[in-house]
Amino acid sequence: MEKINCIIIDDEPLGRDVVESFAKEVSYLNILGTFENPVEAMIFIKGNPVDLIFSDIEMPKITGLELLKTLENPPGFIFITAYREFALDGFDTGATDYLVKPVRFDRFLKAVQKAKDYIDLRRNSRISESKSDQIFIKSEGKIVKILLSEIVYIEAQGDYLNIVATSETFSTQMTLSLMEENLTSKKFFRVQRSFIINLDFVRSINGNMVELLIGKSISVSITKKDELFRLLGI
Repeated sequence: MEKINCIIIDDEPLGRDVVESFAKEVSYLNILGTFENPVEAMIFIKGNPVDLIFSDIEMPKITGLELLKTLENPPGFIFITAYREFALDGFDTGATDYLVKPVRFDRFLKAVQKAKDYIDLRRNSRISESKSDQIFIKSEGKIVKILLSEIVYIEAQGDYLNIVATSETFSTQMTLSLMEENLTSKKFFRVQRSFIINLDFVRSINGNMVELLIGKSISVSITKKDELFRLLGI
């Protein structure tokens, strides 16, 4: 099994120690380093092959949320915080998962497995990057290939996605932001917080509702409507 290179960022020694001790119990995690200073961590990330970052949110100089936003091609990211209310902000920035202090090992393991699925997906995508007409997802314990031309829309439901294709629907554990990163084709557009649509399947637009060829109607965010019209050549 290919190792996952990870780092730990937390300005509190106890926080770093707990995560490091948990990570050492997971055979496929390889700890490259632990950091008290997030700025030093940023420098390290840019020069080393980091697959996964465990990061506190509230830190001096730069927060974990700000750190993630500075990375052009961020690796897997698991936030660790004492404040549950930060969870939504974490998901909005594309984090893989979040852990609330004090961290339990069973919850840590669940977050790591979720991150592993995402990292495996990215690795598989890189292997087949010349085949930009398809993506790979993990669904029902299998790695499944889906042709982009067959995806009608993608709906977020919590930290799961429903990928509705012409022939069947797939469910996978991933955030919509992370899926958006993998959909490099310009035919896909995120019309609102919970939906990405395939522009090839648009039948009509009525007010703030877009109707797809399969009969599904989805609301469009006011801030997204002009861009949608532009992409459709309207």
